[in-house]
Amino acid sequence: MSLGIVMVSHVSDVVNGVARLINEVAKDVPVTTAGGTEDNGVGTSFEKILTAFEENKADKILAFYDLGSAKMNLEMAMEMTDKEVTLYDTALLESSYTAAALIQAGADIATIEEQLAPLKIK
Repeated sequence: MSLGIVMVSHVSDVVNGVARLINEVAKDVPVTTAGGTEDNGVGTSFEKILTAFEENKADKILAFYDLGSAKMNLEMAMEMTDKEVTLYDTALLESSYTAAALIQAGADIATIEEQLAPLKIK
């Protein structure tokens, strides 16, 4: 099973920048993003999230987000995709970067989740 990353933010520059950073350490990990609204305003887009799921080449997706309404749209999109998606309530930049680096290094999902646990937002 292959693992990939989907990041959702209210601003496309945020997730595109984090994806660029991730690419420096995990160039083989599929990373797709959904940032901003359909007209590139501040907010999130259910359609962009679905597209990010479908365009990600991985079988299992680890999904990260920045704020509450992004989580709501992610949860709705998860119901509409055939891919296995796990949503993490963790710090967006730190957790997506950590997960991608660990995937690149060949870590299993249990190891990744152990490393993400301290990054949980309470």
